[in-house]
Amino acid sequence: MSSNIKTFQFLVEGGKASAGPPIGPALGPLGINVLEVVKKINELTKEFSGMRVPVKVTVDVEKKTFDVEVGTPTTAALVIRELKAEKGSGQAGREYIGSVPFDAVVRIAALKKKGMGAKTLKAAVKCVIGTCQSMGVKIDGKTPKEVLAEVEAGMYDEIISRYEKGGGGGA
Repeated sequence: MSSNIKTFQFLVEGGKASAGPPIGPALGPLGINVLEVVKKINELTKEFSGMRVPVKVTVDVEKKTFDVEVGTPTTAALVIRELKAEKGSGQAGREYIGSVPFDAVVRIAALKKKGMGAKTLKAAVKCVIGTCQSMGVKIDGKTPKEVLAEVEAGMYDEIISRYEKGGGGGA
């Protein structure tokens, strides 16, 4: 039975997948309605408009049915969206392109935690701070290294624990 199930992974722009390459040529020969697959992908990814999103399409070749799973965009893409910028700094560490609130860092960490393999939200927050460092993005107007030291010192534990409990919001 498993030979009738085929899985495909695509990286698409949120809400803008098309029946052209890479989706059409991969799924067309299987005899499923490619336009239906594209419509479903666009419906599920519209909230990530302007970002590249990993999508997994599982097709039952025999029944001609499909299932679409949407992953989360990269941490860098989420930081860029939060900043409303086009790309990171070409000289991270010397040149900063903007600043994001610490709350946004925690929100991104909560979204990405599972995919990062981080055991705690605090560990995921540190990963997002590292991404900010490599992109030239400040956090609350401070350099990522300063914020990382403050996280290590426990200065943000209250905010992080609010997100762990599902409360989120506010600094």
